[in-house]
Amino acid sequence: MVEAHDSSAQDVCARMDGVCQLGSQQQVPFILAHSFIRLLKFHREVLVGRITNTECVLSNLLKHNYISNEEAELSQQQPTQPAKVRQILDLVESKGEETAEYFLHILYQASEVYTDLSPWLKEIQYQPSEHIQAKSVIITDTVCQYIQKIKQDLRQDTRFVTSYVRKEDILLEDTYTETLMELINAVNETIGTISHLEDLFSDSGIINEDAETVFVTGDAGVGKTILLQRLQNLWSKGELCADVKFFFKFRCRLFNSFKEEDKISLRDLLFKYNCYPDKDADEIFSYIRQHPTTVLFTLDGFDEINVDSDLNDIPDVSSPFEPTHPIALLLNLLRGKLLKGAKKLLTARTGTNLPLRMVRKRVTLKGFSKEHLLGYLKKFFKDKADRTLVLTQLEANPHLCSLCTVPLFCWIIFKCYEHFQSSSSPQRLLDYVTLTDIYLLMLEVFLNRSTKVGLNKQSNSQNETFKARKCVLMRLGKLARRGIENNNFVFSQEEITAANISEEDLQLGFIKTAGHYDGCGNQSTYEFLHLTLQSFFTAFVLVVDEEISARETIKFFAKCDNHMTGARVNSLLLHCLGYNTYHRKESLDMNEHLQFTILFLCGLLSKAKRDFFKHLSSMRSVQRKRSALKTYLADRVEAHLKNLPHSPFQGFSRVQALPRFIWLLRYIFETQSEAVASLAARGICADYIKLTFCNAFSADCSAIANILRHRKKLIALELDNNNINDYGVKELVPCFDKLTVVRLSVNQVTDDGAKVLAEELTKYKIIKYLGLYRNQITDVGAQSIARVIEECSSLQTLKIGLNKLTSVGGKLLAQAIQKNKAFKDLGMWGNQIGDLGAVAFAEALRNHPSIQELSLAANGISTEGGKSLATALRDNSSLKIFWLTENQLNDDAALIFAEALRINKSLLHLWLINNKITAVGVNHFLEVLDENATIEEICLNGNSISAEEAKTFGNEKTVGTVNGISCDEYTGDFEHSTVAKCSPSQGSFFRYC
Repeated sequence: MVEAHDSSAQDVCARMDGVCQLGSQQQVPFILAHSFIRLLKFHREVLVGRITNTECVLSNLLKHNYISNEEAELSQQQPTQPAKVRQILDLVESKGEETAEYFLHILYQASEVYTDLSPWLKEIQYQPSEHIQAKSVIITDTVCQYIQKIKQDLRQDTRFVTSYVRKEDILLEDTYTETLMELINAVNETIGTISHLEDLFSDSGIINEDAETVFVTGDAGVGKTILLQRLQNLWSKGELCADVKFFFKFRCRLFNSFKEEDKISLRDLLFKYNCYPDKDADEIFSYIRQHPTTVLFTLDGFDEINVDSDLNDIPDVSSPFEPTHPIALLLNLLRGKLLKGAKKLLTARTGTNLPLRMVRKRVTLKGFSKEHLLGYLKKFFKDKADRTLVLTQLEANPHLCSLCTVPLFCWIIFKCYEHFQSSSSPQRLLDYVTLTDIYLLMLEVFLNRSTKVGLNKQSNSQNETFKARKCVLMRLGKLARRGIENNNFVFSQEEITAANISEEDLQLGFIKTAGHYDGCGNQSTYEFLHLTLQSFFTAFVLVVDEEISARETIKFFAKCDNHMTGARVNSLLLHCLGYNTYHRKESLDMNEHLQFTILFLCGLLSKAKRDFFKHLSSMRSVQRKRSALKTYLADRVEAHLKNLPHSPFQGFSRVQALPRFIWLLRYIFETQSEAVASLAARGICADYIKLTFCNAFSADCSAIANILRHRKKLIALELDNNNINDYGVKELVPCFDKLTVVRLSVNQVTDDGAKVLAEELTKYKIIKYLGLYRNQITDVGAQSIARVIEECSSLQTLKIGLNKLTSVGGKLLAQAIQKNKAFKDLGMWGNQIGDLGAVAFAEALRNHPSIQELSLAANGISTEGGKSLATALRDNSSLKIFWLTENQLNDDAALIFAEALRINKSLLHLWLINNKITAVGVNHFLEVLDENATIEEICLNGNSISAEEAKTFGNEKTVGTVNGISCDEYTGDFEHSTVAKCSPSQGSFFRYC
């Protein structure tokens, strides 16, 4: 009977105005017919095959009285699931059009239950009518109800951002601003940017395909936590990660709350410490285990976990039911031993290492770019006049502007400005120079808000404010110090009570409720508004408390030194020797909280804060601490650089400083002491400071310039692969009169930064090397750089590859090089100067007396441009190395180059990799080799040369085939690669490498 009915339904369908074919093209007349019954009959077998849950359908039909209880029970008595669906379809079709439409509406609304039908609903272009939309749909499926609960909880938890004080929550949508996110490869190189959160889980930038963890790092305050909040919020609204059904979020601080003897299972972790199911937990857990690819974990603050053992010593756990220590559970989750296939997004502070076998891809957060900062400014200050005033003040204070590239610091500065607007003098922001100034200002604003006292009523209002609230500040400071010393950032109710922290103290907003970490919701836990604020309070109590001696204060420095110069350096050495060292101090015990504590200590003990402490502590005590600090800092700079290996480099004595050196410079800048800066400058024993990959950001350039401007001798400065940007370039202005080398590659420098460089470098005309590789400079900025080339006769090297230059910028640079008769080396790889730009460089090459290296690789140069360059080689006797890799040169261009080599006997290396040259072009070169005995290599790999042809050329007396360029030195990075040297006796003139 069932089969007969199905056949009859198909016959009915076949008579429907010729619309019996499946496919979206036939759906319009069907929908226009407004027959939902006929639609169900037409797609009957699709529905029978894909509806696996009948409970949800029946419950909703019953709720709105479309069917009776007896009819629902009858359908459930069928022996198989397909039979139940057919019975329900018969029932729905017999009830009329409205019942049929509501049936479709159930499938549409309960998309989590009927995921297999989503493509079909899209195919038929189903949209509910207004009448049906008014009828609710309840989800009765256990798994889907749990998914809905997770979404509801996340939506509720992430809708607002805790702001300023807990009573002032603001919508996430109104404050969230994208930050700069960069993809990092296995050797810590930037390989691209991420523009959309969905791209965090894409296939780009994968380091280890077998791993499942996306590892996101960044400095304190750069936006790691709010990034996760945004991700969670978008998923809860169905706007991100459509393939994810289960989203579990954890703060890694949770794992510090467990005792050594505690053991939990994966089921406990998911349900007790995240979101507990209302029913059938076993069924839900079984579904999760069977479908791990539908699960996403976000784990915030991996560096905050306290572990006393080596990561490699953590035992493997593969059973989802076996209770084990929570940290072991977490690590096995990250390793993929548990829920293999689940997505994980793990955040940690910069410098935290995770074994590459656990890392699918690495992302680093760089904070606000200039565009992001302007976007945040627009969101924060709705009034255009207010935005203009704030922007004017920021531009008048470059260091303040640089601090605003860190979202946390930007929020504090904007909030303080907002408060000033409501009082009397927003111009006060111009008076603040250091991060300590900003945090003191924040404390003042917090305290005055609580007492409704306006700022600037009297000139010494800040002093009076802190004096009046000294007791509460000391209580908070002592609590903060205990936490900092014990790596504790979450406090129990007992700890709050023991510290005599009252409810009134909590209302100030410095401490917020963190959550319920015992899994039962019986006890609140607390934390400071941000880790940096806890560090500030620690520094405050270290300065103010007279019972703490100068020696005890300096212990914080020593503790940080021991970590950085002991465990880390030893680990680096072992790694260089080939040992894998993933000790917990390297991966889980980051000391950024100590570093910020020291930073604020330096700021609070600065001479400028002397009057501030008159009413808070004994001046004698403060002076002793200040003197000890001054001596310590000067000694540490000299000791740091002396202990590092020096190496000769292009006539310099170069030293590669460690990230620790950046912190030392920050400390000295925070003191605002000319004497300390001068002493530190004398301790710099090298004339080339390399600070690559030190995670320096724009505000650090103030600290760098603060030291280098005290140098009496010239110095080279390499800041490649950091986060300097245009603000940082501006902050380097005080020391440009000392710099002979300026390397700012991979630093988000734009045309504005190029303009500053031109203005400053042409003042002193001492620059020899300018590195701007992989930035965002356009033809506008090329005009500024061309000015540097033309006016600075000392400039010999420019690296400006992988920017945004076209033929216009290419012409400007070529014309400038033509005028600079001492210029030697230009790297232009990865721009788009095209043939017009190539013609301009041909003119620059012709008869140029000094140029030795030129890279025009990957510049969209075709045969016409190539011919111009080749012709120019006839009139050049200085060029030694010429890169034209990854262009569009063919055999015609090869012929002109070959003819040029009959005349040019100075060129040693010609790289034509990845062009369009065939065996014909190779023969052109072969014909001239007898006349040119000086050329060392012509690299032709990646051209249209077959393996057989390559073998033939390899048999020639003067032609060799080299597989893989001595070749390991060629990395594709033409701005930094060295040329592989070939001995003519080897006959390796042609390189297939």
